[in-house]
Amino acid sequence: MNFRFNFLFLIVLIICLSGQIASAQSPVYLTSVNEHPRHSGNVIEAEIKLNTNLTKAEQRKQLITYLKDVETGNVNYNPARIKRLYYLANLLTRLRLYPLAMKCFFKTMQPETDSLATADLPITLKDDSLLEKQENLLGADTDKEISSKPISNEKISETFDDGKTAIAYALVFHVKQPVRGKPKIFKLANTGHTFITLIKYNSDSTYAAISYGFYPKKDNPLSATPLIPSTSSTFKDDSEHAWDEVLGKFISKRRFNKILALTRQYHNIAYHLSKNNCTDFGLKAAALAGLKVWDTKGSWPLGSGNNPGVTGQSLLEGKFDNTDTGDRQNLLITNRN
Repeated sequence: MNFRFNFLFLIVLIICLSGQIASAQSPVYLTSVNEHPRHSGNVIEAEIKLNTNLTKAEQRKQLITYLKDVETGNVNYNPARIKRLYYLANLLTRLRLYPLAMKCFFKTMQPETDSLATADLPITLKDDSLLEKQENLLGADTDKEISSKPISNEKISETFDDGKTAIAYALVFHVKQPVRGKPKIFKLANTGHTFITLIKYNSDSTYAAISYGFYPKKDNPLSATPLIPSTSSTFKDDSEHAWDEVLGKFISKRRFNKILALTRQYHNIAYHLSKNNCTDFGLKAAALAGLKVWDTKGSWPLGSGNNPGVTGQSLLEGKFDNTDTGDRQNLLITNRN
């Protein structure tokens, strides 16, 4: 490991081995879980120290340089680099740079599935555009709620009709709890949200991606409430939506197309607070991707069903697995707690 690599690594990422490191700045804590602590002690914690003295342009340059440094070498047989790539994937996920985050996570994996058999996802100069579009980088408050805009299922499908040859596909499953880290089903009018991100990686190092979720389209003020649980529906673009827990997985073309088919099936289907809500859609998409999450239901006055509060808590407690492996291998796991 050369001096340049050490210097960049110390700026971007410091491994916290015991307790909190005192700092005059506000650090961002991320916990990456390959095996949840409930099942084993293999928990990796990283403290990312924010260098607020750098301009955003300098932060971008620094991060790109770090990406290029970890791009070199055979990371699959270097445990230290695997950990660093996993940390970086967590950071990029927090910045909502999901395609680049999954690229970093890809480099921690062995190509064992049909979706990865021939894939190569290098980090190139084209990835600079991801960071250029990011207004806030290492000091970003990406937990801020941003209103999502309606999007048609046709637009979702058209996102991936770019005429380019795909070499890999990925799904990211997001949950925003009403109260972070607690299984509360609602807090006042806040019921949380569940949504997904689909990513298609092309052979020319470009990608197509979109984040979206299933929403009620209120027919009247009481629609999608316990009093009138059913209403019209819509999809919304959740690219800027906050989240508390994330699972990411590379999937096959067949599974990717099944998720798009599910999206088309949801066109104009009725939203129902108890039977067909955002979490129901997200869990169906996750199941098609080979993600199983259990203990996702709860009850509320006049209703019950899947919901973000309980689903997010199940992710925190390790109540999920990759159905391809029967455990949590080959999953990017990120949470904000």
